[in-house]
Amino acid sequence: MSGVGLLILFAVLGAFICAKTRSAAGAVVFSLIAVVLFVATPVGQGVPGAISGLMSAVDRATSPVLTHTATPTSDGPVR
Repeated sequence: MSGVGLLILFAVLGAFICAKTRSAAGAVVFSLIAVVLFVATPVGQGVPGAISGLMSAVDRATSPVLTHTATPTSDGPVR
């Protein structure tokens, strides 16, 4: 596992160096590599589920506003 941690560290360092030299594409590539490596570790396996839960909550919160419909609440009638 320490080998993966070292690869993640180098990917983050590469993203930082690319960002300092204003190479946006390189910084994005190194950041994506770091995220993929992190998600592949046992610690990061919960990340996709957490992101999915967050996106579902945002979708439930914004859908009534975007579709101009009211959702019933448990507090009483919809106003």
